[in-house]
Amino acid sequence: MAAPRWICDAHRHLGAMPAHPFYQGPPVRPDTTARATIAELIADMDAEGAERALVIPNYGVPEPDLAFSFNELVVEAAAADDRIRAALWVSPKPADAARTAAALRLAGEPGVRALKLSFLLGGRADDPDCAPQLDHIFDQARERDLVVHVHTSPGAASDIDEVGKLVDRYGDHVRIHLVHFGGGMSGHIKLAGGRFLDWVRAGKRVYTDLSWAIGFAPRWLVAELDRHGLGHDRVLFASDQPWGEFDGERAKLAAATGDGDLSAAVFRDNFQHLYE
Repeated sequence: MAAPRWICDAHRHLGAMPAHPFYQGPPVRPDTTARATIAELIADMDAEGAERALVIPNYGVPEPDLAFSFNELVVEAAAADDRIRAALWVSPKPADAARTAAALRLAGEPGVRALKLSFLLGGRADDPDCAPQLDHIFDQARERDLVVHVHTSPGAASDIDEVGKLVDRYGDHVRIHLVHFGGGMSGHIKLAGGRFLDWVRAGKRVYTDLSWAIGFAPRWLVAELDRHGLGHDRVLFASDQPWGEFDGERAKLAAATGDGDLSAAVFRDNFQHLYE
């Protein structure tokens, strides 16, 4: 099945990072298609057929100032092209409180639609030291009607068992986008096996995308949406460029959703509802 030619990308990054010795190895730059400029980003969107995009500061190198430094770049990108919406990098760590406060001062800028939160660079959802920052971030999201965009991946602080505590705590009043649908085997099974639609049924304002999803997950999730008759408005396409790959993510999700109403919702309508 073919995805629509013009689609909306609910998760991609902007900003070039230096090489880093990940996992005690030599310095490397795995994000080979990272873009440093708005012009490069727009050229990619034109080539891909991306009608809209939520653009997020690139991150991964454990230098706090680096991800925060890209906040002004994504705000500038949203001002430069109406197809672009911005997500601001924020942090739950007490050590980043001043940086997060500076980021939140940009939340009223045109085109800002989300706050990006990840525990990959530290902190935990249940860490008492992070609780004041998390409360502040989610309070700001509620007051400004912003989505909180949260990374998930199996194990440690990004596991859905941990990140799900944010849905339980804040999801009644704040829209939460769970990136990567759990990010791997265990997360997919926990979410598609009941947890995701249980949250939807309970009234939690929870959304997800299937970037990084492994083989079985997209088709299984689609089958569960149909079986339960809900959640079709909670799933979005996302490329996660440069950590993901646009064409591959598009093909994977198109094969699972087909050519009908669900495809239109996932590739376009749900983005327009959540981020316009």
